This record gives sequence, C-alpha cells and structure tokens, in this order.
Amino acid sequence: MGRNPNNTWSIYLGADGDWHGRVSVGIRDDGSPDRRHVRGRSKEAVMDKVRELTKARDAGHVPKAGRRWTVADWLTHWLELISRPNVRQRSYEAYRTAVNTHLIPALGKQRLDRLQPEHLERLYRRIVDGGASPGTAHQVHRTVRTALGEAVRRGYVSRNVATLAKAPRVKVEPITPYSIPEVKSILAEAGRSRNSARWAIALALGMRQGEVLGLRWESDVDLDTGTLRVRKSRQRPKYEHGCGETCGKTPGRCPRRRRINDDVDETKSEAGRRIIGLPDDLIAMLKIHREEQHAERRLARQLWHETGFVVTSPFGEPINPNTDYHAWKALLKRAGVRDGRLHDARHTAATVLLVLGVPERTTMALMGWSSTSMAARYQHVTDPIRRDVAERVGGLFWADDVDN
Repeated sequence: MGRNPNNTWSIYLGADGDWHGRVSVGIRDDGSPDRRHVRGRSKEAVMDKVRELTKARDAGHVPKAGRRWTVADWLTHWLELISRPNVRQRSYEAYRTAVNTHLIPALGKQRLDRLQPEHLERLYRRIVDGGASPGTAHQVHRTVRTALGEAVRRGYVSRNVATLAKAPRVKVEPITPYSIPEVKSILAEAGRSRNSARWAIALALGMRQGEVLGLRWESDVDLDTGTLRVRKSRQRPKYEHGCGETCGKTPGRCPRRRRINDDVDETKSEAGRRIIGLPDDLIAMLKIHREEQHAERRLARQLWHETGFVVTSPFGEPINPNTDYHAWKALLKRAGVRDGRLHDARHTAATVLLVLGVPERTTMALMGWSSTSMAARYQHVTDPIRRDVAERVGGLFWADDVDN
C-alpha cells in the first residue's frame, strides 16, 4: 500500500486484481471525511488519477458529494426554485422556453458532471439547422451558461462547460434612424389623430414601448417642472392553458386562458429607471393631451375606466402593446414614410443626442442604457452625419466666390 505523509491519499492493490486509490477531498455535510475512490488496471494509471483528483481538490474543483444530477433534474430545479423567485417574469419565461423546448429534450438524460462543450455546440447547430434563428440558439446558450454557473457555485460540477462552448454568430440588426423630415412627417400625421403625444415621446425621448405605455399621470409626469420619471414598463400579456391543454389551441387562444404575468413590471434594467427633462414643445403637447383625455372621460361617463395611464383607449383603458404596434405601422403608412420597427423611433432619438454632441454618459442616462457598448453601436451612423455637417460648413465658409 502507498500512502502520502499527510494521509490525504492512499493506493493499494485490491483482491479483485485492480489497483485502487482514495483521496481525502474535504468533509461531508454530516462531518465525516469525504474520501473519493478511483481504480485502474495498473498502479501508474491509478497514481495519475490520484494526482488529477488531488490537483482538482487543491483548486477547489471537486464536485460536491451526494446526488448526481442529470441535466434535466438540475435545469428543472434551477428554473423553478432558484431562477423563478429571483428574476423578472420576462426573464423566467425566456429561460423556461430554452429549458423545456431545447435543453431538456436534447440533453436531459446526460449526467450534469459529464456534460461537454461539444454537446452544447451540436445542440446549437441543430437548432439553427432546424430553421430557428441564431438568436434562439444564443438564448439557449445564455440560459444553460447561467444555470451551470449556479451549479459550479454550489459545487455540483467543477467547471461551467457553457463558457467554453461557441454559440452561432448573431447578426446585429442595422440601426436605421428616421431623418428629421421623416420625423416631421410622422408627427404631422400623428397630430391628426388621438394619442399623438405618444409618438412624440417615442421620437423625442427614445423611450421603449413598454415605458411609454406604462406612464401614469400622478406618479410619473410633472408638467410644472418639465420632468418625466421612468419607473415601470407595460408588459405584453402571457397566458397559460386553463383547460388542461385539451382545447388543441395555443395558450393565448385557449377559451379558458389564464394570464400569468403582471400588467406592469419594473423597467428592463436598473439603468432604465431614470428622470428625463421634457422639451417645451413636448410639455405643451402633453398638456393638450391631458385636456383631450379629460374630454374623453366626460364623454364616456360611466363607461370610463380610471387607470391613471397617460396613453389610453377612448374609455380610459391601457393600450395593449400589440395594438400599439399596429397603430405605429398604420401611422407610418399614412405619413408616407418608409416602413420601420417601432424600436427605430428609439434609435432616432439616440442618434440625435449623439449627433448634437451630448456626452456619452448623459446619453446613456437619458436612454436608460446600462452599457457603453450601446452608444458604440451608433458610431457608424453618427460619424457620416458629422462629416456631412463639416463639409457643409466648409462649403459655406470657404467656397470660392464666383463673383470675384
């Protein structure tokens, strides 16, 4: 038998003809020594395994003793008992889709401590080859990376293999802000219908759709000081079956559907909670908008639903994000400008701030960005505009005087 001086490992030839090794790696939850066992056909092979286990122990990478998790068991535990109580509903739903639609069906039976980067990379490829976007594969990648990170912290696996796996490359959507003439056309057309201030807020302040629809007069808008407080965001409704999934329809079309998310939630990030100064023209528009809403309240009488939202239906009800999206598309068509995403209104506001030379940190605060990388995305848009301005100034100041 071989034993090291500190009694932390031993090697011996067993009655079965194999060589065995035992390594002390710590203390179990009940206080007893935690000694791990390895075996091999030769003493040298077992010695190599002992050295490897000892090295992992010294580096703090030995998996915890006890239950051997499968990928399905751990992801289910992490999703419902760790993630769900601690993340926003929207994040939980994204995690749930990645876990139940992709990860568990493909890798659920795999032992968690035997999961390899190549298993994940093959899954990502199958997702894309199956017709899904690389963005879907990236969401799966981010989900399993987060889940495995928690498993590493708890000692169930020695490393996070998702940090080694390469997810498919995601193409970043180009930023396409509207020009000033296009903005004027949109606002002019919006002024011919109700809730015109909603679109002015989007184009001038760059607020996200949910942030605008989540504004309330009493808590978020102060027209006397000319400030607007962004605290909440209106959510797209999410549903689950109320029929036991027997109707044969999607949850959103189930006759007995049940909504599973809140109507209004916190902003997208901590940086999203912010106070924005209002231009004088926008203050005037909001005052007019408020008076028009008062008139609608008087006209609706008992049919009015008092919700306190800034943007409402003619009966005071909050606007559904899907309804708002279709209203934007119809507005662009009536205004005779190119079709675009609702988020392009936010890009327009951000581009204007950067072109005007507003400091990056100030722009981040106004837009609710949490990372400087967001501002960097706009450089390819703002730089050509700045060069165009410089050329125009040069042409005005130093152009040849044809009369002399």
